[in-house]
Amino acid sequence: MRKFTVFITLSFLFSFNNYNNNKLLVYMSPTCGCCTYWVKHMQENGFLVESIKIKNMDSIKIHNKINPNLVSCHTGIINNYLIEGHVPAKDVKKLLSLKPKIRGLTVPGMPAGSNVPGMEVTNSPAKYNVLSIEYNGDIKIWSKYE
Repeated sequence: MRKFTVFITLSFLFSFNNYNNNKLLVYMSPTCGCCTYWVKHMQENGFLVESIKIKNMDSIKIHNKINPNLVSCHTGIINNYLIEGHVPAKDVKKLLSLKPKIRGLTVPGMPAGSNVPGMEVTNSPAKYNVLSIEYNGDIKIWSKYE
């Protein structure tokens, strides 16, 4: 039994570490089209993405302790950072390059515009911010889009 427990523990750690080399794990609803388009955006920008489709996205938000004011439709995890919602690939690349001591990035809600990856349902750009989520709960503007 002990060998089995060690095997399971090592398997979990190995699979978790697989998401520490620019592999993006994305939790998303099986019926959400905008999430699929965001995943495509990330893949087109060089990210290796694994999508996990689940019906209860609230459980992912609760498990990752994401403030309800910061949620969006999908949640990504890469190199131990949270990526919540329609964060552009260039912001994720900047995050991975700088390696700041933050929990992650979010685009709360679902802004729609030609400059929002996965939400390009209008020809006009949206005004929105990508926010950083600090470990102490503070929120800061990471980047602005107009």
